[in-house]
Amino acid sequence: MTSTPVTRAAPEAARTTQSKRWTALALLAVAQLMRVLDVTVVNVALPDIGASLHLTRAEVPWAMTAYTVVFGGLMLLGGRIADRYGPRRLTLIGLVVFTGASLLSGLATGPAALLAGRALQGAGAALLSPAALAAVMTMFTGRDRAKAFGVWSGLAGLGSALGVILGGVLTTEASWRWIFAINVPIGAALLVALPLIVPARRSETGASSLDIPGGILVTAGTGAAIYGLINAGTNGWAAPSTLSAFAAAVVAWAAFALVERRTANPLLAVGLLRRRPVAAGGFLMLIATGLLVGTFFLGSFSLQHADGYSALRVGLAFIPVAVATVAGAHTASQVLARVPARAVAVAGLVLAGIGYGTVALWPWPAQSVIGMSVASLGIGACFVTAFTASLADAPAADGGLRSALVNTFHELGGAAGVAVLSTIAGAALVAARPAAGAFRGGFTAGAVCALAAAVVAAFLVPSVLRGADDERPAH
Repeated sequence: MTSTPVTRAAPEAARTTQSKRWTALALLAVAQLMRVLDVTVVNVALPDIGASLHLTRAEVPWAMTAYTVVFGGLMLLGGRIADRYGPRRLTLIGLVVFTGASLLSGLATGPAALLAGRALQGAGAALLSPAALAAVMTMFTGRDRAKAFGVWSGLAGLGSALGVILGGVLTTEASWRWIFAINVPIGAALLVALPLIVPARRSETGASSLDIPGGILVTAGTGAAIYGLINAGTNGWAAPSTLSAFAAAVVAWAAFALVERRTANPLLAVGLLRRRPVAAGGFLMLIATGLLVGTFFLGSFSLQHADGYSALRVGLAFIPVAVATVAGAHTASQVLARVPARAVAVAGLVLAGIGYGTVALWPWPAQSVIGMSVASLGIGACFVTAFTASLADAPAADGGLRSALVNTFHELGGAAGVAVLSTIAGAALVAARPAAGAFRGGFTAGAVCALAAAVVAAFLVPSVLRGADDERPAH
């Protein structure tokens, strides 16, 4: 008599749990989208911000780079803290810092307050981003995890395009302050909803002490490397400030490697980077992010300066590019269950090369958007493969650190993409009205890079990726 209700209740409970997991993913995705938006949303508003706050020529780039340098530098430390104290707790702390820093940036009355707000946004994002992805890893396994990675990967292109669109709309119709203030109500709503939906994981505070010296060294090294890449794009690769930043990065990373080998509880086991899936994931993330950021960077300059598009029109033109990135990520998350990861990575990079080559050969607005969309379709597929490769065999206790590794390569790739392509584009970036083919060299370089990376991926990316929770392929 009592067996029937129990039998019926079990599937219902499973459906409820399944629904709650996807709701949690949606909330975490919104938090991640806020973080992604704040990279590109400032681009369009920079002239208005500079005029309003009387920023000097030297201060204007820091309105963007203060965020990127702090975010990329603190990422690994943030990921390890998430593993130690629980991903949900660090997601909430990061969200509090990020939301408060957004308010500070929006209310800034001078350069100091704005740059402090942007740096704090980067610190909040360094806690939020790897912790949120680690929370996703704890909730999903097997094919569901691949689908979740597909959602996460699609946010990169979607957020970048939405940032350009929102920046144009808010700056034109309201004020540049709203590009920051809009984060406040969204962040407040997430702070209420996340604890109700996202499950907590047991804290590991008693397991071991945190590797503070290692954290300081890797933060300094990564921050210096990102600063050097950004500086190279504006001041040149041979500039003393660029070379000194790269030298500082090498010294800090070398010291970090020595400290980690002698520490009982290292922040990062250096040997982890030699593991083939992790190396493959890092390589794909580095290349894919460089190509995606390059698409938005060169494409927006070309459409605005060579073709005379307004900032808003540029944002609207990038909608197909964003959709293509999401479509590529979604498709890859589905086919990775049946197609070798190596084949997906190679196909994605070949598509990226074809897309970049299309823009290089036919640099007119319609053809450029088509080419950039084709490239982004392949880049989206590479993002999913990179996440899957890096995180497939990660135990729950290392989810935050692995997530931070992926995100660190993401930031390095973005900075490198802008630095290399801005160097190649050269005079076209500062010309009042460059010719339609002025950016051909940059897009040609992108095509060559993508195709060369496809050859490397054919040997580096494993054919099958195994998950930590079972012996089946994680995808």
